[in-house]
Amino acid sequence: MTHFAHSFPIFPEQRIFQSDCEKHQYPRVFLAQEKKRYYLIKSTFLYMSNLATTDPEIADIVRREMERQRDGLELIASENLVSRAVLEAMGSVMTNKYAEGYPGKRYYGGCEFHDMAENLARDRLKELFGAEHANVQPHSGTQANMAVYFATMKLGDLMLSMKLSQGGHLSHGSPVSFTGQFYRVAQYGVDPKTETLDYGVVEEMARKERPAMLVCGASAYPRIIDFKAFQEIADGVDAYCMADIAHIAGLVATGLHPTSVGVTDFTTTTTHKTLRGPRGGAIMCDAEHAQIIDKAVFPGMQGGPLMHTITAKAVCFKEALRPSFKEYNRQIIRNAKAMAETLHEMNLRLVSGGTDNHLILLDLSDLGITGLEAEVALGRAHITVNKNTIPNEQRSPFVTSGLRVGTPAVTSRGMKEEEMHQIGEWIGTILHDIRNEGAIKRIGEEVASMAGKFPLYPE
Repeated sequence: MTHFAHSFPIFPEQRIFQSDCEKHQYPRVFLAQEKKRYYLIKSTFLYMSNLATTDPEIADIVRREMERQRDGLELIASENLVSRAVLEAMGSVMTNKYAEGYPGKRYYGGCEFHDMAENLARDRLKELFGAEHANVQPHSGTQANMAVYFATMKLGDLMLSMKLSQGGHLSHGSPVSFTGQFYRVAQYGVDPKTETLDYGVVEEMARKERPAMLVCGASAYPRIIDFKAFQEIADGVDAYCMADIAHIAGLVATGLHPTSVGVTDFTTTTTHKTLRGPRGGAIMCDAEHAQIIDKAVFPGMQGGPLMHTITAKAVCFKEALRPSFKEYNRQIIRNAKAMAETLHEMNLRLVSGGTDNHLILLDLSDLGITGLEAEVALGRAHITVNKNTIPNEQRSPFVTSGLRVGTPAVTSRGMKEEEMHQIGEWIGTILHDIRNEGAIKRIGEEVASMAGKFPLYPE
């Protein structure tokens, strides 16, 4: 039985009872004013005691999200699980300080320790990728991309980039993004037969369109990207080249995917996907372009940096410099290939026929179901994936004909090929009969059993 040592007031309208929820044996929090009760597990009070007593409603939401992650399988390719150290840095007093500017050139006093943290983050990122210059202030990958565009392009300039529906990203020129509104955009796709990049076609388009910026990198492309080829194409038309490696940054950092750093003019990334860090962005470039990038980030695009996030980025980069991080990324790829093999055996169509990285893209057209239907059905079995557009997509982005599946998060939990084969079988079984509620319920129970063997944060 779980009890508080004593009762104590929170706010006048709130009080905590020393009783347990009869069903769950959780401490009971009662908001008298709202006539609501929230049942918070013991660990909520151990690790979030102030949140639990100040705002039990939010604490309850956090608790339920923790349970969702704990009891299910997170297969969204752009998500991962951060370490306890990263969580602690994110929740630290570093969030209290305004630190506009850069180390040694702040607009506020009292930033000496924030300078130390940001310098560590920059230096570790440069070491990790072999970069001459790094900016760790962008709040997201999109803002990292925005800063590169602002540094190198004028309003109305032309960008050549990959179509969103064929693997690109919103910030690469989508008409609903600022990029599609601030710039003219021409877009390349994948070969309709091989569903892979055809660099000859990209080169032809570049010679015809004469872009100011050639963008490469993707959010749903399961194959190796030749960044050197993209830079050579850009050089041939006197354009800048930016590689967005947000999805594959961990693979690039560990030498498991060809690097763009020191190859393309600019490299942008997020820090929260295969890098397994806090949600944020970063930019790397050579020393020649350092000044225009830093000015584009601040004061050009952002105000004060999120110093708690930058501190957590520094922790993430230190973790990524360890030898174990390379083995972790090797396992990500092995897991993706193992799952792809099983999905193929389950008569599911893989876009491009397989994967070289952390993600698998499924074409559901032959099954007569949509990506949305597949996402919802798998979600009922506690398998979290996302609907995704595919090459030659005929449906809207809100419905889609495809499904994107990724292995970074389940690999972080310690799962390996054996588990991937089982997960692939579960996915195949559900997708071939998405209205079989009995099978979905059974698989959901089996998923919870597997998840219980691989805790999010082992004690």
